[in-house]
Amino acid sequence: MKTAFSILLLWSFTHALSAQSLQETYANDFLIGAAINYRQAEGKDQEAIALISKHFNTITPENMLKWGPVHPEPDEYNFSAADKYVALGEKHDMFIIGHTLVWHQQTPDWVFEDSDGQALDRAALLSRMQDHISKVAGRYSGKINGWDVVNEALNEDGSLRQTKWLDIIGEDYLEKAFTYAQQAAPEAELYYNDYNLWKTEKREGAVRLIKKLQSAGVRIDGIGMQGHYSLEGPSLEEIEASIKAFSSLGIKVMITELDVDVLPRKGSEGADLNQNFETQKKYNPYAEELPEKVQQSLAERYANLFALFYKHKDKIGRITLWGVADHHSWLNNWPMRGRTNYPLLFDRNYQPKPAFDAVVEVK
Repeated sequence: MKTAFSILLLWSFTHALSAQSLQETYANDFLIGAAINYRQAEGKDQEAIALISKHFNTITPENMLKWGPVHPEPDEYNFSAADKYVALGEKHDMFIIGHTLVWHQQTPDWVFEDSDGQALDRAALLSRMQDHISKVAGRYSGKINGWDVVNEALNEDGSLRQTKWLDIIGEDYLEKAFTYAQQAAPEAELYYNDYNLWKTEKREGAVRLIKKLQSAGVRIDGIGMQGHYSLEGPSLEEIEASIKAFSSLGIKVMITELDVDVLPRKGSEGADLNQNFETQKKYNPYAEELPEKVQQSLAERYANLFALFYKHKDKIGRITLWGVADHHSWLNNWPMRGRTNYPLLFDRNYQPKPAFDAVVEVK
């Protein structure tokens, strides 16, 4: 016997599936995508899969193709989840993204060490990088349509981040990564992906990086501007300046990892929600539900963002939200454990939010 609550959930889910499709709304403008987690790739979240197939025409793997998960030990590759992710994209005729080949995080220590735990030299690390890219990108050549080849290689001032890749190989590790990716997956588009690219100094650093790759004859097809925004910032003008700057280099611009944080951040980094009640209340103010006023602010923010993206549809190839529904978002536990956030277009019952309606109504 169905309860009133289960009937309400069924109605909500049915309503979500009857809503106007995001991908159809922007079919002539740019691709609309979402990040996919393990449960979705493995077919264990059918509600999410129904929304994915209806509303999105491109997908990005949240974690399953990062070095640590897919290549945890020197002679061990775990392709099971990644294979299912690619199969999901193929089943629904989607533009499939690979994320990511070279990154300073989620890369095991062994990658940079020999069997005695000593740091590799340049030649050995380049060989290890090439082998990894060849096996991972090569496995999905002709299936994955675009790769985030290098992820987050810049500091906030636009200089190269001090990583083991840079320390051991040198500045040309980026050139090598793109070269190896092109060799392994010649049909795939190749991207650089980073956050805070709306900041002037970091934008200028990314421009220098791209020009250097181009001058070296290395193919780079696009840049992913991560959209981890908040209700207050960055400004539309700052985002627009970067869209124009990157487009002027003759590459595609993608808005990647898009979400809008509705919770306070200032002073919260490193704090522990379990310290006391006041800390919880201050930095997790909407533990039960999002107030209507904030819900409307979120809708307005998304409307303004998509209006900007639509304005520059000739420059933007793809917009990817970092998750499907609110409970899938990494922001629920960042920068502190236990926070309840509401950064996406679908709520925890897979119901379209006012922000969803606002995005559709931009057209």
